Amino acid sequence: MRVEELKGKRVGGLVSGGLDSCTITHWLRAQGVEPHCFTVDLGQPDEPDLDAVRQRMLACGAASAHILPGQEALAEAGLSVVQAQAKYEGGYWNTTAIARYVTTRLAIGALREQHLDVLFHGATGRGNDQVRFQLATAMLAPEIAVYAPWRDPAMLDTFGGRKEMVEYATAYGLPIKASVEQIYSTDANLLGLTHEAGQLEALETPATLVTPEMGLWPWEAPDEPQLLRLTWQAGRPVALDGVGSSLAEVFRRANRIAGRHGIGIGRHVVENRFVGIKSRGVYEAPGMELIGQAYEYLLQLYLDRRARELFDHLSRYLAVQIYQGYWYDLGTTAALAAVERIATLVSGTVTLRLFKGNVVFEGASELEDSGALYAADDASMERVGTFDHADAEGFLRVLGVPARNFALRLLPRLNRE
Repeated sequence: MRVEELKGKRVGGLVSGGLDSCTITHWLRAQGVEPHCFTVDLGQPDEPDLDAVRQRMLACGAASAHILPGQEALAEAGLSVVQAQAKYEGGYWNTTAIARYVTTRLAIGALREQHLDVLFHGATGRGNDQVRFQLATAMLAPEIAVYAPWRDPAMLDTFGGRKEMVEYATAYGLPIKASVEQIYSTDANLLGLTHEAGQLEALETPATLVTPEMGLWPWEAPDEPQLLRLTWQAGRPVALDGVGSSLAEVFRRANRIAGRHGIGIGRHVVENRFVGIKSRGVYEAPGMELIGQAYEYLLQLYLDRRARELFDHLSRYLAVQIYQGYWYDLGTTAALAAVERIATLVSGTVTLRLFKGNVVFEGASELEDSGALYAADDASMERVGTFDHADAEGFLRVLGVPARNFALRLLPRLNRE
């Protein structure tokens, strides 16, 4: 789709209020397009006043600008990532990726209400977000066309990159916060922050160039550890230190507590983007790291060997599906259904020790009626429980059959060769 096709038309845009959003909105208006802008409240720590974003977009030429509530929806999606332990290469919790799907789904509802059938976004042609926005829209609303300005030759002829966009915004007096001197780019939401581009593209640049926004570097964290109890019911975190909260509030509190101890801060990853290039990122996700590790500690108590093997496969599969743009397809929804079935089993309270970037298991309780498979008496070396040491004799004889056959029949032949 090209901008010429949109002249005189009303279009809806996904905007954050940053440099790209402001510049693209103004440029579209100058091309004879009528842009209506939508920003989803995802608990962005770098945008405490979203009404200021709305005003900014209006000042940049938007015919209308709207803020859509999305924190609870994002928290639910984040919980699905935790339940699946769906971390992409290098331990990235998919925080930006999952937010794109929430943003797209909520924006599609708003576009339909306003009878808009074209959606535009500011994702570049080199990144993953263009795939996520486009595939999610195609799956949820195939009647809505997607316009990507950064893939339009007319846009590319006007803006070669960030420098030209800043110069354009300055020339037209657009209320942007960015500058040519910005040393890296940040994408933020309730679940985490992604830092990339700029000076971070050089591998000689240390991850410590980043100034953490959700906490401290681990070596700057307090010298005294903190104990924290996280209570789960049917796979959902329902209370921190006995205080119940909504899911979004659990994530907010976990971010504050974990960030204070340097947990989930500054993870450096060089990952494989879906478009085929490698990209470097420095990630912050204190709440996801804390809640995710707490869940894993409890999950271990519920899965038998074969269920664990299935879960690990689903976890890897979903991490890639989320990263690559397939959150709403059949494969993901089927895999999530299996993960959710497992999650309903997970209940109990896990106590954690938080110290300088580490989440250490301190204990688990309230498991008596939960159905957890772990039984201390069965695992004990003492003469307790239902497992008889002598029963292992027959077990080992059966296991030894193929081992003996290998030694007597195959090994001599292999040695001769």
